[in-house]
Amino acid sequence: MIADVLDTLEARQTVYPVSVEFYHEAGKLGMISEDVELLEGVIFKKMPKSPFHEWLVEFLRERLLLICGPGYFIGKERPITCSASEPEPDLAVFKGSLSDYRFSHPTTAELVIEIAISTVQRDRSKAAIYAGAGVKEYWLIEPEGGYITLHTNPQDTSYTTHQIFTSQDLVTSTIFPAFSLRLADLTA
Repeated sequence: MIADVLDTLEARQTVYPVSVEFYHEAGKLGMISEDVELLEGVIFKKMPKSPFHEWLVEFLRERLLLICGPGYFIGKERPITCSASEPEPDLAVFKGSLSDYRFSHPTTAELVIEIAISTVQRDRSKAAIYAGAGVKEYWLIEPEGGYITLHTNPQDTSYTTHQIFTSQDLVTSTIFPAFSLRLADLTA
């Protein structure tokens, strides 16, 4: 099985890295499907979304729309072009308007939110990508585990501040203080 092959150290060391430029060109030529994302030079197939995942993304998107107002654009699975990656976070808040991104993808964001139901390890590893892109705040929401990890203060390829909140804790954005969330209120 292909997944077993990729689990070996030898296979991971011999994976052919893909540049962002190649990734874009391959997409234009129809060589790759739209259900993938580029992470650290490797193309990953995105996981199917559960109804709860989609509900939670839309619920949070509606709340962000009420809070952010003019001068910000909220993207759902909108690519962020980085040096060796092009992740497509569940939600991201970008400075500017939709028309600012007519000809190119954003290269950073004010806030990124990932809902990790079946992709916890992959979404945890995205913290380095988001920090490297200068994303000011990264929320990793793990509904099944009952945790929200808040990453702030990006420096190079890591965040200097990591706070883990349980489902009963109220989590408040440092970038948008009117945006707060208690995971238990959404999973009950």
